[in-house]
Amino acid sequence: MPLVAESIENLERRIDDLRASVRRAVIARDQPRARALRAELRGAERSWEQVLTDLADDADVEAQPSEPDAPLVSVREQVHHALTLLSAPAAPKLIAEVHGAFFGSAATGLAAGRLTHLRRDEERSFRTARHSRPYYLCSALTADHLAPARGLLAVSTWPLERRIIGPLSPRVDFLTATIKVAEQAARIREECAGVARLLRRFATTIPGAAEGYEFVDPAVVIKAAQAELDMHAAEDRSQREAAAERARRQMDGAEQLFGSRLRVIRGTA
Repeated sequence: MPLVAESIENLERRIDDLRASVRRAVIARDQPRARALRAELRGAERSWEQVLTDLADDADVEAQPSEPDAPLVSVREQVHHALTLLSAPAAPKLIAEVHGAFFGSAATGLAAGRLTHLRRDEERSFRTARHSRPYYLCSALTADHLAPARGLLAVSTWPLERRIIGPLSPRVDFLTATIKVAEQAARIREECAGVARLLRRFATTIPGAAEGYEFVDPAVVIKAAQAELDMHAAEDRSQREAAAERARRQMDGAEQLFGSRLRVIRGTA
């Protein structure tokens, strides 16, 4: 397991480096290099997703929740594990439920106030020594004001567009998270009550996803969620891309992660 964790951290550092290289190539108008770097970046992100899936599968087979000497996982890591599985910004309650269902232990200390302090600690760390960590827990940003979206956390290694919250984004993110939860549930070889409850909670708000009371089929949930997602994805993507482009023009690196600050304009009537 330590080797897997090290592999994930190495991939995250590589992804961060590739993102920076893509940005430099775009600024330099070196389109061939930008295309090549983007392809390399997509490959690294696919590898990262596969390693994470393998890690979750291993945890499901090998974890022994009743062992008193099980290693403790920091709140920061708990949040990162859950957000990575969801692949979308999420609130503390959902983060705690996802971590408890899939990683075999209750996510402790994830009250909204606690995570507010955690996010502020992440921002201070980033502003003090930028990119010294493989990832940061940051804010989702509102599309209109590019300010922190209340109660939503994201991961710094995600594309800026994924961290933007537009008018359709809450539903789109919910459907995206539903698909990810269902995909992970389908990989679990043994029945898990916590996962089944979580999947049912997602499915009951999606037309056609919960066909029976006793059992929710992950494949049915994925199909129903994807059908609704296809209706909203293009418009939501367009809104997010427009806001992300505005953010890149107007905001520095820290603000793109943690949101804009209200500025006082002096000398006005």
